[in-house]
Amino acid sequence: MTKHAKISNAVIRRLPRYRRYLNELRKKGVDKISSNEFSRLIGYTASQIRQDLNNFGGFGQQGYGYSVCGLYNEISAILGLDRQYKMVIVGAGNLGQAIANHTYYYKAGFIVNGIFEINPRLIGIKINDIEVMDYEKIVEYVEENNIDIGIICTTKDAAQEVADKLCFAGVKGLWNFAPVDIETPDHVAVENMHISDSLHSLAYHMNKIAADEEEK
Repeated sequence: MTKHAKISNAVIRRLPRYRRYLNELRKKGVDKISSNEFSRLIGYTASQIRQDLNNFGGFGQQGYGYSVCGLYNEISAILGLDRQYKMVIVGAGNLGQAIANHTYYYKAGFIVNGIFEINPRLIGIKINDIEVMDYEKIVEYVEENNIDIGIICTTKDAAQEVADKLCFAGVKGLWNFAPVDIETPDHVAVENMHISDSLHSLAYHMNKIAADEEEK
């Protein structure tokens, strides 16, 4: 991959799925896999898999296929998962608490260092042994602790202001669960997570299957 190559977002979104399946193969002791075998396992075409991986160098060997461990490590490095990330959560409601309590993130190298809230009834409680702090202290905390990622679990109206404050404090990325798309400076990455979009897509696929069944 060239240093400044533009990779489509669709390709990037498939990489975690590749990595997840490769991890399961590693656990089963599988050493190598061909693109055709991987295709049958993961559901993408062999051509799609090869095209995706060729964006980053390919990694396969003719007549051998892919090293499961090697490809897993390469994709981990491409995704930046060969290091740890410090995170803060803004909003200690149900969603913020669920994210703080989800130990998968910690195992994957995403460490929740702090939780912030404006509700005085929640300030001072502990979630997964992390004390909820006053939101007014967030800029100082992010600057002093070199926080990488801000997780926004606030209301729609508060989200952009929170994002601006986190960007000002120096985060490199935002994971936004508020029901609104937030804007960030060019040097700050953002993932706007609209959970309802996924549910609506599910409804479409359910109805499409039902319609197809009726036509048979």
